Amino acid sequence: MKDKGKLVIWPVYIDRTKSRSKGRIISRKTSVTEPTIKEIGLAAEKLGLNPEIEADKAYPKSWWESKGRVLIDNNEPKTVLSRKISSKIKEMRGS
Repeated sequence: MKDKGKLVIWPVYIDRTKSRSKGRIISRKTSVTEPTIKEIGLAAEKLGLNPEIEADKAYPKSWWESKGRVLIDNNEPKTVLSRKISSKIKEMRGS
């Protein structure tokens, strides 16, 4: 399997505009508004997580929207890494 040892980070995981039932996995306070896969990839790169961007993928719960996903190194729990990526995006956006 190509994804072995990698975690999948979908933009919906850290999107403040999405509800928990739609796929968000971190709190609204720590999430960002409408993150792009480029922002997620850049933030993961700055955190040293060796990101791989797959732009043609669609989140299973919203299969009609092809927003892509980012594969990162699996060295911490997904929620912890999602919070780190989200805070790095906030830092990059300057908010």
